[in-house]
Amino acid sequence: MKQILIARHGNSSVLEIIEKPVSQLKNNEIQIDVKAVGVNFADILIRKGLYPNAPDLPCVIGYEVSGVVEQVGSNVEKTWLGKKVIALTPFCGYATKVVVAKEYVFTKPESLTFEQAASIPVVYLTAYQLLVVMGALRKNESILIHNVGGGVGLAALNIALHFGAKTYGTSSPQKHDFLKKRGLHCAIDYRNFDWLQILNEKTEGKGVELVIDSIGGNHWKKSYRALRSTGRLGMFGVSTLSGSNRIKRNLQMIKSFVRMPKFGPLSLMNNNKGVFGVNLGNLWHEIEKISMWMNTILNGVEQGWILPHVDRTFHFSNVAKAHDYIENRQNIGKVVLTI
Repeated sequence: MKQILIARHGNSSVLEIIEKPVSQLKNNEIQIDVKAVGVNFADILIRKGLYPNAPDLPCVIGYEVSGVVEQVGSNVEKTWLGKKVIALTPFCGYATKVVVAKEYVFTKPESLTFEQAASIPVVYLTAYQLLVVMGALRKNESILIHNVGGGVGLAALNIALHFGAKTYGTSSPQKHDFLKKRGLHCAIDYRNFDWLQILNEKTEGKGVELVIDSIGGNHWKKSYRALRSTGRLGMFGVSTLSGSNRIKRNLQMIKSFVRMPKFGPLSLMNNNKGVFGVNLGNLWHEIEKISMWMNTILNGVEQGWILPHVDRTFHFSNVAKAHDYIENRQNIGKVVLTI
């Protein structure tokens, strides 16, 4: 099989394709012939050495694939053979074949292409945890989605609209027409305007019940100010650390951590606000919960309200171009590698 290896940290040129034998199956494992691989912003942070708890180098990354089951372990039902599936693949998905525990494998809905299927797990599980599990978003509440044109942002918009929420989102202006067609109620141009001022004008100074923010640093303080009473701030990334130059990244990291807000219990009580964090990469030990959320999402596909959007596909051999495309913030929704 082929794998995409990271032997050292750096720009997209450090990604290399290698040949390696397929690992032997354990009793509870499934081997998948991979057809498509989801690419995530976290992959870029790992490549740059900026992701906490990333595997030691050299490593293979990738959290999600779709494909066809070609072998099963002795404790796995033979009925899995030949099935089209979606799989969660903690740090092993950039490969033409993957071996994962049965618990991480789900039947692919027939309505989805392999590319659409590979685009679902990470962004929809993250968005579901942010909005439903921990954000407790309800009908007629309002939500501000930062970077609403990204993978998680677009998934969050999909879920928020299904729950009947009023949706606000920050993005670059060239993405606004697409986002409005996807149902976004109010698109905010964060590059040319003060997004908090516009949000306050649109909400008559009240703010919103839920903000999801992957930017980090001092930006979290501003997002906290955007909450109305009983509001919740969900933090799920630090995209400010994605600079291309190593020295610049290190300075950004120091600056970002210094400027991060310190949320005290007394101020939270007095303000009637809540703050929480989400990191799917640190949740693999909770596979029962993840499976339950994933099954809800796949049922949403069958019911027609989960609508994954693949912005662009790249061939497996063009993984560097895929990384650059995301890093340059050109994508609206997901980027997928095809095999």
